[in-house]
Amino acid sequence: MSGSIAGPRWGVLIERPAFLRETPDLLIIDGMDALSDALRVLHLTGAVFLDSEFTAPWCVVSHSGQPGSSVLSGGPNTIFFHVLTEGRCKARLAAGGETLEFGVGDLIMLPRDDTHLLGSDLRMVPTFAEALVQPAPSGELMRIKHGGGGEKTRFVCGFLRCDERLCRPMLETLPRLLRVPLGEGPATAWLTSLLHAGTRETSAPRPGGETVLAKLSELLFVEALRRYIELLPEQQTGWLAGLRDRYVGRALAVMHEDPGRDWTVQDLAERVGLSRSSLAQRFTDFIGQPPMQYLARWRLTIAAQRLRNEKTTLARIAADSGYDSEAAFNRAFKRALGTTPAAWRRSDRSRIAREG
Repeated sequence: MSGSIAGPRWGVLIERPAFLRETPDLLIIDGMDALSDALRVLHLTGAVFLDSEFTAPWCVVSHSGQPGSSVLSGGPNTIFFHVLTEGRCKARLAAGGETLEFGVGDLIMLPRDDTHLLGSDLRMVPTFAEALVQPAPSGELMRIKHGGGGEKTRFVCGFLRCDERLCRPMLETLPRLLRVPLGEGPATAWLTSLLHAGTRETSAPRPGGETVLAKLSELLFVEALRRYIELLPEQQTGWLAGLRDRYVGRALAVMHEDPGRDWTVQDLAERVGLSRSSLAQRFTDFIGQPPMQYLARWRLTIAAQRLRNEKTTLARIAADSGYDSEAAFNRAFKRALGTTPAAWRRSDRSRIAREG
């Protein structure tokens, strides 16, 4: 056969077949990981700050993710978590709801920092966790030791801070209390070794130790999100579920890869291999808003971070965000984030001055 390269039954493949050109890659992300991009732009900060040891029977209530900690301000912008390193326990929100059971390797996350109960027996009258915290020696984790002397349970606790106005698409699809099984595979062994390293870092502090603990907190959060996405039921919707969908995830990826491009729904549809109407409907079903509306909001999220981190003029940021005038940018920014760009920039500078 003419053009044969492997014998008479095989022809030369000189072009990607049409059915492959019209099918998106099986991987959700191509080039730019939308989850990583969102986390980078949202600029989460945090730390691992508490080592807790409980013995059965025990029950504690934790208010606003701050058991006696001056490093936390609480409130809706704090994501609080516990990682079980030994034993088991139960947990539920103080306001009620389902009681969840946790074991070694599980991560307990409270994306909205709700007051919650932890214990071997939640029917007990709870002790306030903040009353149990032992002051931390210089450079060490704060500690809790409490309980009746029975079966031991240990936690490492941490937090992340974010601006809820920027993080809302990510956080609003998460339950108020969730269990993320980190499992027993290589990734968990890696995280466990990092936790041990973090503990050693606090007992023998070295230069950069605060940064190490902050990065460890971020790594735990990212791994929890990845595991949560993997375990979502097929019918689940929301931003995190959309990342897993082969079409919506691909559309998110290409928008995040080049947010300044003058995208249209037709452009996106051609990139992911769907019709314009099918992509628009599928994207809205998962994300809760049309693609172009999502893109406009994401551009404003990027603008908000640039206002905090750069000295670039408002006019330049407005133009980069796709607005023809600074006035139009101001109106859109205020609708999305509840304040003007100038006020947003001033408030961040004031916060830095207070914390400094």
